[in-house]
Amino acid sequence: MRYFIRNMVCNRCIMAVQQVFESLNNPPVRISLGEVETAHPIQENELERLRKALVSYGFELIDDMKSQLIEKIKNTIVQSIHHSNEDLKINYSEYIESHLNRDYAYLSSLFSEVEGTTIEKYIILQKIERVKELLVYDELTLSEIAYQMGYSNVAYLSNQFKKVTGLTPSHFKQVKENKRKPLDKI
Repeated sequence: MRYFIRNMVCNRCIMAVQQVFESLNNPPVRISLGEVETAHPIQENELERLRKALVSYGFELIDDMKSQLIEKIKNTIVQSIHHSNEDLKINYSEYIESHLNRDYAYLSSLFSEVEGTTIEKYIILQKIERVKELLVYDELTLSEIAYQMGYSNVAYLSNQFKKVTGLTPSHFKQVKENKRKPLDKI
């Protein structure tokens, strides 16, 4: 049985959700961002316990198909930007289409309708959060970050960064205040 879960954005999320399912004596046979597969369905009387346990960790069980698809889109983007070593110089529309086996025009329209923003803007916000993370780590130069994140040059990254945050990357670095957002709040 497959369950779809909102706000799973990292490996710790996967561990927390796994513990929730194990506490219900129904350990996952497969688990990934936003999705849990179990060998047996959770009984109706246990579903409310599952919902409450997930909410206590900041997650939510997703029942309707549109929301499940939106969460899959988000998780595909988060996975590619934050948790993958794949080349980020990709065409995201093709990437999302191939990972979800759905027409991108449909996915884009649905995403905009439900989320009130475009997939493209969501991708930019995720990339900027990743850039913030890399700036805070202070291990790479801005040129290296721009290259790693798939930007054509530092100026383009800097312009986009300032448009989203109101700060230049170097000013953000100097502030030393944690202005990063949790991924599930983007």
